[in-house]
Amino acid sequence: MVFLMTSSILPPSAKALHDFPVPSRLKAGGQRYVGADLHLSSNDVAALSKAREGRWQPGLTDQPFHSEIFTGAADASGAGLALALARDALSVEGQQQDTLAEVEDRRQVLWVQDRRAIQRSGRPYTQGLPREMRDRLIHVEAGSPEDALFALEEGLRCRDFACVIGEITGNPRALDFTASRRLSLAAEKHGTALWLVRLEAEADLSSARMRWRVEAAPSASPRWNAAAPGAPVWKAELFRARRHAPGKWILSDDKGCLCANDPLRAAQPAKFSSPDIGHLVRPTVGRSLAAVARA
Repeated sequence: MVFLMTSSILPPSAKALHDFPVPSRLKAGGQRYVGADLHLSSNDVAALSKAREGRWQPGLTDQPFHSEIFTGAADASGAGLALALARDALSVEGQQQDTLAEVEDRRQVLWVQDRRAIQRSGRPYTQGLPREMRDRLIHVEAGSPEDALFALEEGLRCRDFACVIGEITGNPRALDFTASRRLSLAAEKHGTALWLVRLEAEADLSSARMRWRVEAAPSASPRWNAAAPGAPVWKAELFRARRHAPGKWILSDDKGCLCANDPLRAAQPAKFSSPDIGHLVRPTVGRSLAAVARA
C-alpha cells in the first residue's frame, strides 16, 4: 500500500504521516523526493505505526476489557498470569477511584471452567489464591464450552463482579469469532474485564483486544531457603494488542505486584552479590572480630 502526500490541506492523520521523517529516496537523476513527490511505502507506514504505539507495561491505565492467554495444561501458568493481570488492573482501578469513597471495592470474582479444563488443570485452590480474593471467588463448573461461554457472558453483564476469569480447552466450534465478539461487546459495555485462558489451543480468529502466549519460567531461589519455592515467573509474549506494540517479557509476582523484565537481560547470568542481611552484622574493616565484640 502506497500513500501519496500532496501540499493541499490534509486531515490530522494524513498530516502525521506527512511530517514523519522517512528514509531518503533518490530519483533517477540523483535528486531526492521532496514536497508533493514524497511517497510513503508500506514499510514506512509500519515504522510510523510502531513508533507511535505504546509499549505495554504493568500498571497501565488503559487495560483492555477482553484478553486471551494461550498456554499448555501441564501447569497453571495461564491461570496464574490471569490472576496477576487481574490484580494489576484492579489495583490501578482502585487508585483511580474517588478519594472520598467510603466503601472499598469488594465485589466478587467469577471463575468459569469447562469440564475439560478442570480435568486438565484442576479447580482453583482457595488457600493458594491471593489473600484479597479468597473470600470473593465464585467458581462455576460448566459441562461444555457452550455452557462456559454462556456463563462468561452473563457474568460480564453483572456489575457485581469485579472481573471474570475463564478457562476453555482447545478450539471448540462454539468459540468462533461471533462468540468472541459477543464477549468483547459485553465486557466493554458493562465495564467488566475478562481474562480468558485458552488451554492447548491454537490462536484462531478472535476479537480479544490483547492476546498472550505464556509458559512457566524458572523462579529465583529464595534468599533464606534455597529449597523453598520461589515467586511465580512467566515467559510471556504479547503477540496481538490494539494499543500496544508486540513484545516479550519475563513477568514475575513480587509481593503482590506484577513486574516485567527484558528476557535478554534476564537470561544473562547474575553477578555474585552477598545477601542483604541489613543490621544483622556490622562491618569489621580494619578491626578484628574481638574488637568489634568489645565495642
